[in-house]
Amino acid sequence: MPRVTRGNRKLIRRKKILKMAKGYFGARRKNYRTAKEAVERALTYSYRDRRNKKREFRRIWNIRINAAVREYGLNYSRFINGLNKAKIRLNRKMLANLAVSEPETFKEIVKNVKTFI
Repeated sequence: MPRVTRGNRKLIRRKKILKMAKGYFGARRKNYRTAKEAVERALTYSYRDRRNKKREFRRIWNIRINAAVREYGLNYSRFINGLNKAKIRLNRKMLANLAVSEPETFKEIVKNVKTFI
């Protein structure tokens, strides 16, 4: 029975992995076996961290909002509660952006929220 070498398919698959390992250090870039392990691990981390990135940004926005609101004598949870009561529908990303880039507008929002607390 003849031996199967898989021909082009094997070469195409290996080339794809080695191309993905471009920029890695040492054998992780040149040897197929180590490159395959490194690429699999990198893909796993990239999948996981695309989700973690969203969590991290939300944490940063909350911290920024809390810091900005404390200047006006409120804390984060009371401010968010007041926003809901005042029916102000701004997401945390926009609130954090306003707190950093447009403090006067943010101050007006805080004043508006204080009337509902």
